[in-house]
Amino acid sequence: MLDLAIRGGTVVTAADVSRCDVGIREGRVVAFGEAVGEAVETIDAAGLLVLPGGIDSHVHLDQYSGDDVVMADGFETGTRSAAAGGNTCVIPFALQRRGESLRASVEAYHAKAKGKALVDYSFHLIVTDPSPAVLGQELPALVKDGYTSFKVFMTYDDLVLSDRQLLEVFDVARAEGALVMVHAEGYDGIKFMADRLERRGETAPFFHSTSRPELVEREATHRAIAHAELIGIPIMIVHVSGREAIEQIEWARGRGLRIYAETCPQYLMLTADDLKGLNMDMSGAKYVCSPPPRDQASQDAVWRALQNGVFQTFSSDHCPFRYDDPAGKTGPKARTSFRWVPNGIPGVAARLPILFSEGVKKGRISLQQFVALTATNHAKMYGLYPKKGSIAVGYDADIALWDPDKAVTLTQDLMHHGSDYTPYEGLEVTGWPVRTMVRGHTVFVDGAVTGEAGGGSFVARGPSGMI
Repeated sequence: MLDLAIRGGTVVTAADVSRCDVGIREGRVVAFGEAVGEAVETIDAAGLLVLPGGIDSHVHLDQYSGDDVVMADGFETGTRSAAAGGNTCVIPFALQRRGESLRASVEAYHAKAKGKALVDYSFHLIVTDPSPAVLGQELPALVKDGYTSFKVFMTYDDLVLSDRQLLEVFDVARAEGALVMVHAEGYDGIKFMADRLERRGETAPFFHSTSRPELVEREATHRAIAHAELIGIPIMIVHVSGREAIEQIEWARGRGLRIYAETCPQYLMLTADDLKGLNMDMSGAKYVCSPPPRDQASQDAVWRALQNGVFQTFSSDHCPFRYDDPAGKTGPKARTSFRWVPNGIPGVAARLPILFSEGVKKGRISLQQFVALTATNHAKMYGLYPKKGSIAVGYDADIALWDPDKAVTLTQDLMHHGSDYTPYEGLEVTGWPVRTMVRGHTVFVDGAVTGEAGGGSFVARGPSGMI
């Protein structure tokens, strides 16, 4: 006897589309077929798509962002929002603050997440202080414990690593078989531009985009690729925003280098003009993220890269802050200059509907590409495969049922996150996740939360970068 049978739906994986039933027992898929047998519970999926639950491998939850800034989502609200958007697993970051032990940072994030997540989760590491102890002891041990990916930054005062430090971290990744994720923007170029703009009195949120032009992303991307080539490792360039960084990635692959890439909804749907707000006012702060949204030409370049396989993953880079909040986007310091506006926007619930509507429904990508970009490739890239990322016998029954023709206008109340706005307010989409199941248990259905905090589990991962 099955615990659950999903009957009459169209099952989509990264490879196939088929009309069949899915049988689930003890949280795993155990059967496929025209009739999978009797079940304690049956879900009629006629007219619906049966997709692997989304895996969002780039989210920030309950992360320190400054003494006077508070992130809007912890693990309960963040994973609730993820479930609302058809996601069944997220990978946030365990941030090492300078002077702290990396191992202690990981333990602190476990404490933050314990008993709160509605969907499954794992952790990437953020390395900000690559001391001899971190490089020689903590990183190797943590990789062996299943934290097989870590992120480094080429900008931000409290996060930036020098070129020598980047090379040292890359060298540990080579020795341990881990994958490095790189935030590629040039620190000195940004500092120079920001200082010059402030001297001119150009301090509105819009000038955040001016301070971080595409060329600083292009330069840093090229430098990160050069470091990876020198050490002999693959790397993942995250949140690629436009044409110039894409050209560097394509150039590197033409040389036979293993350079992976990720992009996000903001680079498909927003432009730098959104940062102008209403007549260059603070409302533009709602769209401040890094790299910033670019122009229409770069949007077009990102779409072409999605279609042509330049990007392996499509993530949200969910980094939520409240707008109308002294600890958020309009705090006292943020009002003095774009430099102090918290960097990041919410997006974990909007990621899948945006790509489905703009990609699948408008004929830019296939259903199979959608599944690969939003679930399967994430699982393969970050060591969750073959447990997660597809619908197959033996896999976790992480499933999202989609109504492919349901028209929805994105609004703040549909996001279920801790932020007080969505940057995609008023966007009309077609295609919507109507039920989200984690290991066979429904956690979100028809707009309502049904899962409980603590129902999601931590997942240790195998080797990353195995796509």
